[in-house]
Amino acid sequence: MSGRAIYPSLAGKRVFISGGGSGIGEGLVEGFVTQGAKVAFCDILDAAGRAVVDRLTAAAAHTPLFYPCDLRDIAAVQAMLVEAESALGGIDILVNNAANDDRHRVEDVTLDYWEERMAVNLRHLFFAAQAVVPALKRAGGGVILNFGSISWHLGLPELVLYQTAKAGIEGLTRGLARELGRDNIRVNTIVPGNVKTPRQEKWYTPEGEAEIVAAQCLDGRIAPADVAALALFLASDDAQMCTGHDYFVDAGWR
Repeated sequence: MSGRAIYPSLAGKRVFISGGGSGIGEGLVEGFVTQGAKVAFCDILDAAGRAVVDRLTAAAAHTPLFYPCDLRDIAAVQAMLVEAESALGGIDILVNNAANDDRHRVEDVTLDYWEERMAVNLRHLFFAAQAVVPALKRAGGGVILNFGSISWHLGLPELVLYQTAKAGIEGLTRGLARELGRDNIRVNTIVPGNVKTPRQEKWYTPEGEAEIVAAQCLDGRIAPADVAALALFLASDDAQMCTGHDYFVDAGWR
C-alpha cells in the first residue's frame, strides 16, 4: 500500500470483514490494518485465515483477529459477530465481501443448489448487517460495504445464480441505506471488475485475461489493493455523504 492515501478517520476504527483469507478479502484486511484500524475477519478456510494474521501481525498497530466460519450457518454468523464486537470493543465498519463464483449451467441447477448458492452469495450479507446494526447505533453511526460483481452487468456465461445474488445485493444496499440513514449509518456497494487473484486465474487463460484487458478502458489488471483503496475511501469520513450507491472499480470494463 506504499504511496496510497492515509485516512486519519480510520485509525482505531473497529472493522469486521467477511471472506478475508485470500484474494480481494485479504487485500481488504491488509488495507484496513495499514490504516491503523482494529480488524477482525472470517473465512471458511482456516489455514488461509491464520496465514493472513501471521503475515500482517508484525507491522500491525493492532493484531488482526481471525474467526473460521461457514457463512451459510446464520446462527454461527450471529454468534461470531457478537464475539468479535466484544473483542474489538464495538464495531464501526462491516465489509460484506465473502462470495463464491463457481460456474454452473442452467440445466444442472437443482432446488438445493439454488438455496445453497443464495446462502453463500446473498443471505449472510443481510443477517450480518442485521447483527451489527445495534453496535453501529451505539457507536453513533457507521458504515456497511457490500460487495457486488460486474458479472451481472455484463451478463457473463455460466453464472446465472451468482449474478442473481449479486444483483440482489445492489437492491439490499439501496434498502438498507434508506432504512438506516437517519441513524448515521452509510451503506454502499463496491462493484469490482475482474481482479487478478489466484481464484480468478483458475477460470481465465492468459488469452482470456488479454481479452478482458482489451475490453477495459485502461490497460493493466486490477489488483486487490485497487479494490481496497476504494473500500478505504468509502469507509472513511471523507465519504461522509456517500450512501445508497454502487461504486465500480473495473478499469472501465462495461
